[in-house]
Amino acid sequence: MQTRQLGRSGIAVAPLAFGGNVFGWTVDESMSFRLLDAFVEAGFNLIDTADVYSHWAPGNRGGESETIIGKWLQRSGKRARVVIATKVGMEMGPGRKGLSAAYIRQAVEDSLRRLRTDTIDVYQSHIFDPDTPVEETLETFDRLIHEGKVRCLGASNHDAKQLAQARAASVRLGLPRYQSLQPLYNLYDRADFEAELEPLCRKQELGVIPYFSLASGFLTGKYRSAEDLAGRPRAAMVEKYLDARGQRILAALDGVAREQGLPPAAIALAWLLAQPAVTAPIASATSLEQLRTLIEATTVALEAEALDRLNQASAPDVSA
Repeated sequence: MQTRQLGRSGIAVAPLAFGGNVFGWTVDESMSFRLLDAFVEAGFNLIDTADVYSHWAPGNRGGESETIIGKWLQRSGKRARVVIATKVGMEMGPGRKGLSAAYIRQAVEDSLRRLRTDTIDVYQSHIFDPDTPVEETLETFDRLIHEGKVRCLGASNHDAKQLAQARAASVRLGLPRYQSLQPLYNLYDRADFEAELEPLCRKQELGVIPYFSLASGFLTGKYRSAEDLAGRPRAAMVEKYLDARGQRILAALDGVAREQGLPPAAIALAWLLAQPAVTAPIASATSLEQLRTLIEATTVALEAEALDRLNQASAPDVSA
């Protein structure tokens, strides 16, 4: 398995991350264990989660995903074979959110306990906190690194200005920098990342691990109309993609997929992997069959003509 460096962290990751948002939501504990075992045995190592997963599901409080991963780590004995990335900052309940020193201190201990590990490999600011100076956040992360509780830092849902502000603070104060960015980026959601974030990530040598790599399942091709969304857990997230541009993207995906003899999901991930700034797309699976499709995507080398067709169909400036 050919690995890629995550920024300048010295951490090598395989070119696909398993998205742990499904654990404890659309995947139960038993299937989660089977998926994680299969993922690692196939040679992959990056597992992404967050303390807030899956707070949004009825009956959940947050922490369900980390808890399942922690049980799997303990049961499987595979901690040394994986890179665990989790996040802090999203609201977990009243007074439980943000990137202040006090809250990060509380949240990291909670995550470590749920994950049943002594160290988080990549600790990510889940969302920019306008109420906390970035210097306070980075100073707290710095102490966690020195204490051995965190190996390196990442950011998620930060724009170019916020990333630049964090980078300037780290240089000015001699504090650790963000080594990775987790942005929304896929064949449909291109404009925001490509306009300002992509050149900044390449300039700062940040690892890029896009989330919603399959646009909440839309790019798998299974959601093609409002009728397909009826009763689906992701319906509210996918509905926005059912426009004329979305249909053009699906048509292009279908064409390339037929030529390659692969599912559209594999082609959509292969397109992401071909983007020079991308380190490892994050994608979720709820079955072993879905996981095999994700893994297959890492073996696909799309030719220039196929990439051009996908680029043209998904170009952000194409009117819907």
